[in-house]
Order: sequence, then structure tokens, then C-alpha cells
Amino acid sequence: MEKELEVAVSAAQEAAAIIKGIQESKSWTTEQKADGKGPLTEADLASNDLLIKRISAAFPDDAILSEETVDDPARVNNDRCWIIDPLDGTREFTLGIPEFCVSVGFVYKGEAVVGVLCNPATGETIMGAKGIGVKINNTGATVTSHEQISGARFLVSRSEHKKGWFDQWKDDAKLQPMGSVAWKLGLVAVGQAEATFTPKPRNEWDLCAGVACINAAGGHATNGAG
Repeated sequence: MEKELEVAVSAAQEAAAIIKGIQESKSWTTEQKADGKGPLTEADLASNDLLIKRISAAFPDDAILSEETVDDPARVNNDRCWIIDPLDGTREFTLGIPEFCVSVGFVYKGEAVVGVLCNPATGETIMGAKGIGVKINNTGATVTSHEQISGARFLVSRSEHKKGWFDQWKDDAKLQPMGSVAWKLGLVAVGQAEATFTPKPRNEWDLCAGVACINAAGGHATNGAG
């Protein structure tokens, strides 16, 4: 997976630079997506165009699933599929909160095997691949060895935290509200938190890259049914 990881890192960092430039220009506009599920900006679309262009050039026969592109159902018949979120945490991007990222994941025969998460605001890149391990900005990392709820750091949705959904753990664990789902997964993969979780359904592009990194780092990712 060396080439796939190399392409994913290069594309994600290039897309992150575009997002950073748009944010710093302060000239972008925000609109609601057609389905009403969250904001959409020029940064989302510019990042999406760049990622698809770079991935398609390197792997022309691979399928691609992106949040910002109409899905082609034929992808399910391809053993190789890239799953991308051009800007996970758009709301945080619009508010200037540094909790958003470019998420690039690669799936082979149904398994998430490569993941790259690049945060334009902090300049951090988390990268991982099956059989290779995980790094954050070229420094090797793993999940933590802390196995108890007591003293654990849990990264949780800001809105879910406000609703009190995780109050049962507030006296034992540190609950840290945060934006991007993908970025939360990445931080768990590199040992900056013990876990992240949500009772709400998530899309493939929210999860793929982060799950690949967690698995590569020796962690565990599961749905509610185990």
C-alpha cells in the first residue's frame, strides 16, 4: 500500500493548502446543501475537485466515493475504492474553529486499509496503512494503552455533548467536545485520546480514513453491534 499511501498524503496536503488559502482570503460564501444537511462552501468543492483529479490520475481504474459527488453504484463491483470527504467539519471551518480536515481513505475488498487526515488549520497530517503503521507529521504513533473509563479521554460531538448524552461518564472520564468526526478518529489513532463514539449513524466518508488509521495503529473500530 506504499503507493496508495503516498498518493493519499500528497493529494490531501494539496487539498488542505487550497482550503487554508480560501479560509484566509475571507471571500468565500456559505450555502446549505440541497438536502439541507449542513453547509457547503467553495472550499468543499475545490478540495473535492483536486482530490478526484489526483486520485484518478494515479489510479484510473479505481472507484471513488465522495460526499460532494453523485455516487456511482457501480463502485460496489470494484475491489478498489477511494472514499473521501473533501472537508469534514465544514461548520467548524466556517466558524474558524481548527477542528476540520481533509479525509482520504482507501478500501480494498471491503476493508479500510489506507487513511490520511490533513488538518489545514493546524498543519497536522495523520497517515496510516495496513502493515505500515501510523504517523502524525512523520512521527510514529499508536493508540494508547489506557483501557479503563476512569481517567480516559473521550472525544465527542459538540452537539451530542450539549444534549447530555454522555453525562454518565462525566465524573470518570474527560469528555472533550470536538468537530470533525474524521479528525476525532485520527486523534484516537495517534494516541491523543482513548476513544470517540456516537450513537448517530455516520456515512462512509466520515469514517473510512479514520478507521483505517485506527486499525493500522493497533486499535479497534466497531459499530454498536460489535
